[in-house]
Amino acid sequence: MRLNWPELTKELSGGLKNLRAGTPDVMKAFSGLAQAALAPKALDTKTKELIALGIAVAVRCDDCIAFHVKAVIDAKATREEVNDVLGMAIYMGGGPSVMYANHVLEAYDQFAPKA
Repeated sequence: MRLNWPELTKELSGGLKNLRAGTPDVMKAFSGLAQAALAPKALDTKTKELIALGIAVAVRCDDCIAFHVKAVIDAKATREEVNDVLGMAIYMGGGPSVMYANHVLEAYDQFAPKA
C-alpha cells in the first residue's frame, strides 16, 4: 500500500478542524502544549521535530509520520538526518519500526522539493 502522504495530511487537517470545533478547549490546550514543546530552547525546533518523527515511528502512527515528515522538511532537515533518526527509532522499536521507517522515506520523497 503506497500512500499519497501530502494528500493524507490535507485530509487529516480537515478532520482535525472538526475535532477542534467539537472540543475547542482541549484542542486549544493541545496546541499550546505543542507550541511550548517545539519552542527552541536547549534544542532547536528542527531537532525537536526529528525527535517527534522518531517517536512517531516507534509508536507506529502513520498520521503522526505524515505531519512530522512535513515539519522536518519545512525545518530543512536533510535525508541523512532523517535516516539517522530512523536508525534510532528502529533500535528502540524493533522490527515493526522498520516497516514504519519505510513509510517515513516514502513520505519524505513525496514532500521533499524536487531538485
